[in-house]
Amino acid sequence: MAHLNKSSIGNSSMENTTTTTATATFTSNNTPASSTVIELKLPAPARSLVPEKWGEQVRAIGIAEYKEAGLSLAQAFASDDLARYLVGAEGEGAGGSDEIRWRIHVDIMNYIVAAHCYSGVVTTIGADYDGGLSRPDHGRLVDDAAQRLVAPPVAALPEGRRRYYKELLPLLHDTKHDIMGDRDDDCYYLVYLGTKPSGRGRGYATKLIEDMAVKADAENRAMYLESSSLKNNGYYAKFGFEVKKDIYMGMDDSWSPSDKTMPPPPVRMSIMVREPQPQQKQPQHVTAQMPSSTGTTTTTNKQQLKSGIMATAVASGHHQHHQHHHHHINKQMLAQRVQ
Repeated sequence: MAHLNKSSIGNSSMENTTTTTATATFTSNNTPASSTVIELKLPAPARSLVPEKWGEQVRAIGIAEYKEAGLSLAQAFASDDLARYLVGAEGEGAGGSDEIRWRIHVDIMNYIVAAHCYSGVVTTIGADYDGGLSRPDHGRLVDDAAQRLVAPPVAALPEGRRRYYKELLPLLHDTKHDIMGDRDDDCYYLVYLGTKPSGRGRGYATKLIEDMAVKADAENRAMYLESSSLKNNGYYAKFGFEVKKDIYMGMDDSWSPSDKTMPPPPVRMSIMVREPQPQQKQPQHVTAQMPSSTGTTTTTNKQQLKSGIMATAVASGHHQHHQHHHHHINKQMLAQRVQ
């Protein structure tokens, strides 16, 4: 009688096999048991179809990948103060369930990414679209050409529409024009820059920013973003961004001490600009970690640079805010779902 017991497993890269060492014990009625070591060579596990370079290199994506990139940015900005304000956080009077607010949030990200795939630049890094950056062309969040190609997202809640169209868009438009002046349509507007939670801590945000900075410097263009997290400002400063102004959303001038409840705190955004640096070498992967708060209209903190997707726009906006940059969308933007 023989008993086969597997005792260890090893890999042989030279022969692309897996070696399994087993012990066979032989016994008979009147003889002592004896053991023999047997080596069984099995085929090595198949190599993954996911390109290895995706984990380390920034790449541009096309419209076929907009939903994957949009979902990644939605995850990156899920806790962002501005994103929550726009869809209406629970208890703030905007109404709707968590599922409805999440659907609206994802639809907005899908719409922005799709529009920038048609007219702008969307870059990502990571095997699962872990980080991303989105940038539109021609100084607007979504230009006329993209509007003809991409259906706007599903209708938002009434309060969300007011916050977006009556409050956010005019504020961002006027502020950018005031700060950039004649360069308003000639800068790199980083709309969304974010990394989803599972992709943080790998340097994806740094690579996305550096990749875009090299291009901006080569074209002698400034870079513009709105940071919705103060903790991210120091991180962006390492790449040459400087705070030009702070703006606020959600300021309730009607509140008085006699009111029974306090209004939600205003959402603060820091406007940051990086001037072109054609004669300077780009930093070799900034080692500082992103803060763990949400943030920028370009959310690039450890929690928000979640995946590694970056959408930028020449003279458009980093609402990636970076992964969280919520920018100019036409008034139909929240009317339908991206198909």
